[in-house]
Amino acid sequence: MTSRSDRASDGWFLVAAGEPLSGTVRVSGATKNAGLKQMAAALLTPGVTVLRNLDPVVDLDVMLEVMRAIGADVSWSGESELTIDATGPLVPEAPYELVTQLRASINVLGPLLARCGQARVAMPGGDNIGSRKLDMHFRGLETMGAELEVVHGFIEARCNRLCGARIVLEFPSVGATENLLTASVLAKGSSVIENAAREPEISDLAAFLNRMGARIFGAGTATIEVEGVESLRAVDNDVMGDRIEAGTLLMACGIAGGEITIEGTRLEHLDMVVRKLGDMGLAVAPAPEGLTARCEHRLRAVDVATLPYPGFATDFMPLVVALLATAEGSAIVTENVFDNRFGFVDELNRMGADVRNEGRHAVVRGVDHLSGAPVRAQDVRAGAALVLAGLAAEGETRVLDPHHVDRGYPDLAGKLQALGAPVRRMREGVGE
Repeated sequence: MTSRSDRASDGWFLVAAGEPLSGTVRVSGATKNAGLKQMAAALLTPGVTVLRNLDPVVDLDVMLEVMRAIGADVSWSGESELTIDATGPLVPEAPYELVTQLRASINVLGPLLARCGQARVAMPGGDNIGSRKLDMHFRGLETMGAELEVVHGFIEARCNRLCGARIVLEFPSVGATENLLTASVLAKGSSVIENAAREPEISDLAAFLNRMGARIFGAGTATIEVEGVESLRAVDNDVMGDRIEAGTLLMACGIAGGEITIEGTRLEHLDMVVRKLGDMGLAVAPAPEGLTARCEHRLRAVDVATLPYPGFATDFMPLVVALLATAEGSAIVTENVFDNRFGFVDELNRMGADVRNEGRHAVVRGVDHLSGAPVRAQDVRAGAALVLAGLAAEGETRVLDPHHVDRGYPDLAGKLQALGAPVRRMREGVGE
């Protein structure tokens, strides 16, 4: 089967400033942050699982190959509908050449251990945005009775049957919470995950597992309780809308001005972002199928600090730095989640921004206007931030290495175009 994302690593985003944004756009499914994890969870049970509202991104292509390498039969059954037949037999190994491209590949570890009693998974890759160790994954699984070791770059794990346990995470890690959640649903006895991640994607995963027959309580809170069951069943499921894409479009409105409607998302999933944007002067209100945003004046600067959900998400940090670069006044942005996420600042400064960072802090002084320039995306959100900055830049901005953006956004240029923004995804000099 050919890639559904159909993206190339060459080309660029071509961006120019234009009129204020207007119109209505529907967000994509949360393929990267929710869909990939539910694909991994489908390995927990024999049978045919159907996931809907999956939009093609580059990371999905990699996960498809990971699933096939394990032995699942995966195919597209609709425009945004994926069918996963995990009847087996499964090969409980995720190969190096695939896993190193995608950090979400680590999510197969818990399901493979729970179903097969063993797993061999290469150490994962992903964006270079700082240390994201797997210690909490390992300690939690070991508490449940698994034996783990890293041998020649592979995580090798085995168990007779996982047993329920009380696990206290030292940090509310999304990845660790997901892996432990999927491991515990088939464990013998009850498990409690304390200091669990609270992101909406965790609640979406838990709801999916409960539809499969799991018994999970408290997802979305800091304490998740799981009563292990003997078996699960394959089901159909709709993946939630992408709240990060929704937040990206909100910040585009803040940079370019205008009035827009965003459908397919929930205001409560963006509560802290909406509060901060409200403090800056962007008016956001609920709508029947999502939310509306209105920006009539240049926004004012406010300080921002990233924290685990329900705090200000680290994924929004590069985007809000781009927004603050065009706002009135100065602000301090503090990154509390990852230790190497300000690498994009030099590229933003090439466009005339005034951003200075030291360690986990950046001082952003708003300027009256930015200047179009060739810049380079370094990861998913940093690349998107540079695209948004181009909406407030005189002249044309070229964002190179667009494949980083393609990893998380099915069609960022198309969504912005639908709102009237002059943005094109170019390849070999031709707009897509």
